[in-house]
Amino acid sequence: MNGDKAPGPDGFTMAFWQSCWDFIKEEILEMFKDFYDHSSFLKSLNNTFLLLAKVLANRLKKVVGKVVSTSQNAFVKGRQILDASLIANEVIDTWQKQKEKGIICKLDIEKAYDSINWKFLVKVLQKMGFGSKWVGWMWSCLSSAKFSVLVNGVPAGFFPSTKGLRQGDPLSPYLFIMGMEVLDVLIRRAVEGGFLSGCNIRGGSGPSLNISHLFFADDTMVFCEAKKDHLTYLGWILFWFEAASGLRINLAKSEIIPVGEVVEVEELAVELGCRVGTLPSQYLGLPLGAPNRAPYIWDGVEERVRRRLALWKRQYISKGEELP
Repeated sequence: MNGDKAPGPDGFTMAFWQSCWDFIKEEILEMFKDFYDHSSFLKSLNNTFLLLAKVLANRLKKVVGKVVSTSQNAFVKGRQILDASLIANEVIDTWQKQKEKGIICKLDIEKAYDSINWKFLVKVLQKMGFGSKWVGWMWSCLSSAKFSVLVNGVPAGFFPSTKGLRQGDPLSPYLFIMGMEVLDVLIRRAVEGGFLSGCNIRGGSGPSLNISHLFFADDTMVFCEAKKDHLTYLGWILFWFEAASGLRINLAKSEIIPVGEVVEVEELAVELGCRVGTLPSQYLGLPLGAPNRAPYIWDGVEERVRRRLALWKRQYISKGEELP
C-alpha cells in the first residue's frame, strides 16, 4: 500500500504508521495482546483492524497449502496461474489424442466474495483442524464488517453484515479458497463413487493421474464424460454446495464446451442449465484448446500488451515532447 493511502474512510495512512510508530507502538501492541486474549477488538477501530488482519493473513498463508488440495492454484505459495491453464490444455490434448468424448464445464460463481456464509467458513475451519482460539479470531474479523448507505451523498450510519468477505481484506483470499475446498471434496467423492469421471492423463511409464476439476479462486472448471447422468450428478453437487456455503453458480453465464464429436450437446447443456461454448476458448486469460502453433491464439494477448503500452506512453511522456 502506498504511503498516502488508508485502509478505508476512517483509517490512517501507512505514512502515519511509519512516521509515528515510536509514539503509538505501545498502544498497537496492547491492542494485539487484547485481541489474542479475548478474540475481540473495539469496533470503533473499523478499518484500522486491517493491521491485525495482515498479521493473521501472514500466519495463515504458511499453512493454507497444507489444507487445500492441489486442484486449487490461487493464493498458495509455489502454485501459479499458468499451472491451471497448462493442465486444462493437457486434458483437452489427451481427449483429442485418444479420440474420447468429453465435456468441459466452465462455471461462473455469482458475487463470490459477497455471498459466502460466515457460519459455513467457521465449520470449514473447524473441520480442517484449526483450534478454537484461531476460529474465534477469524469470527471476530469476519463479524466486524459494517456497511453504510449514501443518502443524498451523505453516509447514513453503519449497519452490520451477516455474510460475505471484504474486498481488500488480507484474510479474504485465503478464507475463500478454504471454503471452495468443500466443493473440491464433493467432486472428488463423486469421482471416487463413479458419478463423475474426469480425465486420466498418463505421463511416460508412471501411473495415470485423474484430473476432474481445477479451481483458481472463483474460476471453476470441471471435466467429465459426455454423458447426461454425469451432468445431472454435477448439478446436484452444485446445489448442495450452494445450500451449505451460500455460493451460487450463475448457470446463465456458465457454459459446457464439448471436446470431440459430442452428439446432442444442446441436450447436455439443458440438463445443467447453461449454454454451449466452443473451442478454442479462453481460460484465466490464456488460450484454451487452440492449436499449439496457431498464431491467432495470441491475438488477445497481443492486443492487451498494445493497450498497456499505449497507456504507459500517455502517462510517462512529458507534455513538451507531445507538442508538434
